[in-house]
Amino acid sequence: MATSKQVIGKFGENVVKKHCNCPKCKKDKTFKLLPNSFKCVDVICDFCGYLGQVKTKTTKDLDSLPKRVPGAAWGPQRQRMEAGIYFPLFLVLVCDSDFAIYYLPVDFQSQELFVPRKKLSDKAQRAGVSFPTRVTVLN
Repeated sequence: MATSKQVIGKFGENVVKKHCNCPKCKKDKTFKLLPNSFKCVDVICDFCGYLGQVKTKTTKDLDSLPKRVPGAAWGPQRQRMEAGIYFPLFLVLVCDSDFAIYYLPVDFQSQELFVPRKKLSDKAQRAGVSFPTRVTVLN
């Protein structure tokens, strides 16, 4: 069962996939969703390989940007930020049945923008994600 945060996050990813052109190659309808296990990025342009992160937040005002957004998989994201590696950010704000999409290139991001995400408990499992118990390598 997906949590409300997972549902709103998946909604934002699908909004970007459906409504955004790739900022690099300018083609439309080329974004594909990456698997949940892919760290720190959510969409890829299947024409030019452009990677982007999607963050979705509910709000009462679509015209006011939040000062901070939740971090991704915090360990890997923190390590990348400390190395100066950021991914372009699509911020999807949702108010009732309406939404707005904002794009934030890497040059306008800093560690202060992201709120560390609480670590999942040792017993937590991502909804819809299962891991194989045995791997067979075929030659």
